[in-house]
Amino acid sequence: MALFGFGRFARVPPGDGDRRRIEAWAREAAALSEADVVKVNEVLCPDPACPGFETVILLMRAGQRTRAVKVAKPIAEVSQADVAGAVAT
Repeated sequence: MALFGFGRFARVPPGDGDRRRIEAWAREAAALSEADVVKVNEVLCPDPACPGFETVILLMRAGQRTRAVKVAKPIAEVSQADVAGAVAT
């Protein structure tokens, strides 16, 4: 029944404001320039060992490989400390 909005899938998707907040924190923590790109997505991990929803932050520096960092929380629950810790690892 999850396909019809029931179960753990029944939730409001994250807003753009939440994404922009996390992008700004990631940009600051990784010391990125305006030419660099940060993308934030919330994904549902299908593995039973996963925490459910997690936030994936892509750090894309010009001329370098994309770096992905994860926070094991939905976007709405991510704090600045979470982002700084994920970027630092």
